[in-house]
Amino acid sequence: MKIALDPYMHRHLSLPEIARKTADLGYRYIELSPRCDLLDWWVMPRAYPERITEFKRAMKENSVELATLQPMYRWSSPFEDERQAAIRYWKKAIEVSLELGCDTMISEFGRGASPDRTQNHAPGVNNPELCEAAFWRSMDELVPIFEREKLVLSIEPHPEDWIEDFNQALDIVRMIGSPQIKISYISPHTFYYGEDMAAMLRRAAPWLAHVRVADTFNHKASSGLRYIVNPPGAQVRVHQHLDIGQGEIDWDVFFNTLAEIGFDGVLSSCVFAWEERADESSKFMLSEMQRYLDKYRRG
Repeated sequence: MKIALDPYMHRHLSLPEIARKTADLGYRYIELSPRCDLLDWWVMPRAYPERITEFKRAMKENSVELATLQPMYRWSSPFEDERQAAIRYWKKAIEVSLELGCDTMISEFGRGASPDRTQNHAPGVNNPELCEAAFWRSMDELVPIFEREKLVLSIEPHPEDWIEDFNQALDIVRMIGSPQIKISYISPHTFYYGEDMAAMLRRAAPWLAHVRVADTFNHKASSGLRYIVNPPGAQVRVHQHLDIGQGEIDWDVFFNTLAEIGFDGVLSSCVFAWEERADESSKFMLSEMQRYLDKYRRG
């Protein structure tokens, strides 16, 4: 198992500094989510050769490796020009991943079109049917590349994606039918995924490559008014990325189930809430993840 740090709370640091910080915090692996100096949101990677070389050198010097790389492009946009741009960016991101020695890429099913397109067209432009159709066209183009390069692509359903339910997302991954296409379980999204965390993890076991760890509160608890938004009925997706123990995830069930299914992929800390104590939070998460792994270790 690779225990990784998503260094989003340290994003002000350069890539070489990220390598040093990851090692200083006790991690051996980096989970690199979008950042403006490598794979930025929605646009062509900013990964020119000198930058890649510098980052590779820093990782080697600090004995850390890149466990995952996360592109975020509009591969599910119903607008074909946006989707084609996303495919072009994806192909470049795959080259970057290979150059950095990273064998697992992670992403989301996607929200659909860009906000400007959504606002300027008729309601329903991002309906799930149109987004799914665009996603399948993207899979037709990208899956052969992942298979040729022996790269893993692990996809997560994210709150507000065209698919949010974990079991339905797993059905999509299974329908793709490629050994290189896997699914991610993001613990702070648990209460959007479904009702039975352990059952979802068990069902996903053969396809589960990547798990993100952070705590969250159950937005569906109590009377339905746990979170009040104005105007009433606004379509929002409230969740948190907190330290273990600060929310309502049952961590004993979570880690016991991972042990039960023999999970051996990438397990990453992805806390975003505590930038004023990013170092302390990152160290705490590593300690707690290891404590739970040891507690439920089989054999």
